[in-house]
Amino acid sequence: MRVRTIALPVVRRVALLVTLLAIVFVAVDLLPGNAARSALGRDADPAEIAAKERELGLDRALPARFLDWLAGVLTGDLGRTARGAPIGELLAAKFPQTLLLGGLALLLTIACSLALGCWWAMRPGSLGSRIMQPASTIAVAVPEFVGGTLLILVFSLATGWLPAVTITGRSGFPIAPEMLVLPVLALAIPQIGWNARIVRSALLDVATAPHVESAVLEGLPAPKILTRHLLPFAAPTIVAGYATSVGMLFGGALVVETLFNYPGIGAVLADSVADREATLVTAVVALTALVIMSLLALADLIRTWSTGGTR
Repeated sequence: MRVRTIALPVVRRVALLVTLLAIVFVAVDLLPGNAARSALGRDADPAEIAAKERELGLDRALPARFLDWLAGVLTGDLGRTARGAPIGELLAAKFPQTLLLGGLALLLTIACSLALGCWWAMRPGSLGSRIMQPASTIAVAVPEFVGGTLLILVFSLATGWLPAVTITGRSGFPIAPEMLVLPVLALAIPQIGWNARIVRSALLDVATAPHVESAVLEGLPAPKILTRHLLPFAAPTIVAGYATSVGMLFGGALVVETLFNYPGIGAVLADSVADREATLVTAVVALTALVIMSLLALADLIRTWSTGGTR
């Protein structure tokens, strides 16, 4: 029964992923221009463009091109760009930088939102609780671009404490750790506000359970009630929130990497959309979705285990 409970959401997510990839593939293809024109430049004549389109298979029906690309993905071949570069190698060269940026932002999100959410839930009606309500709403509402711009104004232009531009070395990573501070903060702040609200809501929902009320009546200290009776049962909801945040972090990385000149997957995605590289854009989406699906599957496992443990 547990296997079926876990397998059904996975099947649905795989079907949703394929549908999403098809939509992205079609959307990029419908944009004005195509990859052949971008690869050859403005000075190319129509004959050269037509020859390049035949070489890239752009003269074939759109469904056939997508199905061929999808079949290649299933064998580990993500295809090539219009300029002949292997997409797998291109993503492998840039994904570690985005993974570093997003990973640090996720760790900061988890640490801060857990601390703030637990503190908020355990002190209802306090001054801090009243401050957290509007503060978390503002943090969620402010886009990464606006937040990043404000961080640059305050911590780079006004004080000069932190650099506003990322300079990379031969490895492709920033040459100094402080260059990661502002991009990580710009990504993490909205997710900290959002997940702090999720943590608080999940803990308050669990707080009405009979086992929690019994622990309170027994006079157990608040930290022990939190760690033994609240967090384990609120974990599935909290983990699902963090899994969703991964997708938000990858989406925000496109803006943040452009704002701070950070050389990650966001820059690749921006260039691929500009060049009408449908296969490259779809490959980036597929890679991002795979990470999100893996974390959501982990959340399902935790939820199933938690439910089985309470029976």
